[in-house]
Amino acid sequence: MTETLCAVLVFARAPRPGHCKTRLIPALGAAGAARASAALTRRALHAATAADVGPVELWCAPDAHHPFFGECRQHCEGLSLHAQCDGDIGLRMHHAFADALTRHPRAVLIGADAVSLGAGDIRAAARALDTHDAAFVPAEDGGYLLVALNRANDALFDGITWGSPAVWAQTRARLDAMTLNARVLPTGYDVDHPPDWARAVREGLIEALTP
Repeated sequence: MTETLCAVLVFARAPRPGHCKTRLIPALGAAGAARASAALTRRALHAATAADVGPVELWCAPDAHHPFFGECRQHCEGLSLHAQCDGDIGLRMHHAFADALTRHPRAVLIGADAVSLGAGDIRAAARALDTHDAAFVPAEDGGYLLVALNRANDALFDGITWGSPAVWAQTRARLDAMTLNARVLPTGYDVDHPPDWARAVREGLIEALTP
C-alpha cells in the first residue's frame, strides 16, 4: 500500500434493465445490458481493491438502495456505499471528491465501465499525486477514464461539454488555465457501444455473458 492513503471512488449505476448501458441494448437486450453493467461494476471494484492504495467507495446512481449495491458491499471487504448527487457528471464528480477529500488526503475516481483500467493504473495515479496536483487517464473517445486529485476544485469540472469528444481537450485547457500540474497516464477505453463490449471480451478484460 502507498504510504499516503488514497481513496478509490468507483462511479456505478444500478443495473436496472432499460436504465443502464442503454447503448448496449441493440446487441445485448435490456436485460443483457443490465447484466453487463453489473459485471463491469464488479470488475472495477476488483481492480480498485487489488490496487491496495486505500479504502474503496462505491458511488451509486440514482441512489445506494438497489440490492446489487448491497451485494457488492457483502463481497468487497470494507466497501462503503455513497449516493451520487443529481446533475451532470461534472457536478457529480466534484461532489464525490469534495466529500471524499474531507475524509481522505487524496482520491482516485474511476467509472465502472472503464474496462481497460487495472490495479496498476490506479496505483500509478495515486503515486502521481506525490509530485502532481492531479492525474488522468485519457480515453480513446476523447473523454477520460480516471481522475485523481488531492484537492477538490469545482472549476476543473465546470463548463465542460460532457459526453463529447472534446472533454479531454477542454480539461487539458482548464488544467493549463488553472496552472495545475497533471500527470497523464496511458490512454485506455471504456464500454459505451457494442463494439467496445466485444473488444473487452475478446481481450479477456471481461467475461462474455452466458445465456
